[in-house]
Amino acid sequence: MDNEQIQECIIQIANGDKEAFANLYNSLKTPIYTIIFRITRNKELSEDILHNLFVKLYQSPPDLSIKNPRAYIFQMARNLTLNNMRVSQPTELNEDYADPTNSFSDYVAMQIDITEAMKKLRHDEIEIVSFHVYGEMKFREISEMLKMPIGTVLWKYRTAVKKLRTYLNGGIL
Repeated sequence: MDNEQIQECIIQIANGDKEAFANLYNSLKTPIYTIIFRITRNKELSEDILHNLFVKLYQSPPDLSIKNPRAYIFQMARNLTLNNMRVSQPTELNEDYADPTNSFSDYVAMQIDITEAMKKLRHDEIEIVSFHVYGEMKFREISEMLKMPIGTVLWKYRTAVKKLRTYLNGGIL
């Protein structure tokens, strides 16, 4: 869902359209959940934060003057997650993260490997990789959201990807 479609959904949500809210939720829940999970590393907490985010969006849709509603929503998710992380104790990765209905053992194994590799990255690297890969955000958007020069965002992203490749190819970080 692009910014124009999100903006249209926000207008409809402000007018009480539940179907528009469902469309927004279904379109953004997976990338937002993934970003939240990459920060929390806790399935239940991530689900709670995701639901809290969408409750807030439904109860009080963003101002229509926002130029990039997609980035705004991802920023909301990040802020809610960081606030929750400050309050809660850090937890270990839940082993049942993989979808139990998924019958493709290779896919599950790959997801576990990626999750383990992501744990080796620094917090800022995890955020940048997650926003770009799972949130499908442009580096410019990430730069603006994190208030970081775009060159720094690109450098951190490249560094993180090199670390991930090294780890996934059997190297040690």
